[in-house]
Amino acid sequence: MHTHFRAPRFRARRVPAAVAGPVAGVGAALTAHALPAATWLAPVRRWTPRIAGRGFPDHVALTLDDGPDGASTPLFLDELARLGCRATFFVLGSMLRRHPDVGRRIAAEGHELGVHGWNHDNALLTRPGRVAAEIARTVRTVEAVCGVRPRWYRPPYGALSAEALLAARRNGLRPILWSAWGRDWTASATPESVLAALSPGLVGGATLLLHDSDVTSAPGAWKSSLGALPNVVGVCRAAGLTVGPLRDHGIPA
Repeated sequence: MHTHFRAPRFRARRVPAAVAGPVAGVGAALTAHALPAATWLAPVRRWTPRIAGRGFPDHVALTLDDGPDGASTPLFLDELARLGCRATFFVLGSMLRRHPDVGRRIAAEGHELGVHGWNHDNALLTRPGRVAAEIARTVRTVEAVCGVRPRWYRPPYGALSAEALLAARRNGLRPILWSAWGRDWTASATPESVLAALSPGLVGGATLLLHDSDVTSAPGAWKSSLGALPNVVGVCRAAGLTVGPLRDHGIPA
């Protein structure tokens, strides 16, 4: 005997207006929260030159993230001094609290400090209010430890949420991402691979992203950036470009 199975019929039901309204509102709020993060995409950054860090056509901005690190950052400072070059260091508040002497050295040697957040958290995945509080906390820490007022904010992972954008502005910070990066955070990175990754972007007006710490990267990955630094600066100078911090980059207001 064969038994025939009849699939049950489901009737589409309209979502009550009392439910649909709040759901739509939540969706709109989430979209607004995440929309600024689209600037992480290179094609979008081409249409947002201020966020991408497009500056003077004869200048390249050198930026370093995730420090200050007691083991690695002093080596970058030594190398930058040897090269006669200054940079912008986007510091994590937790790292600056751990290595205040290195932070003070960054400022004392004429480099610029920017805010990278307190920890390296993705702003799109962090509970409401935390990113804003940690941006303000990092600003206060930079001022207290280094005696300077930071001007720039770079979100971890380049994830610029609406909350982070508003918090940066409230604290007098200008959001900035990058136009070229060295992909220097992996265990397989080498000075040669970092230079190759950056090379297409070593043009006037570029903002370069490297890391002076491995606190969020593969152990020892910073060595690839440190090793690439002389050639990166050399290639730019051979093309008639000046390498320096964001404050000298001429990004339009």
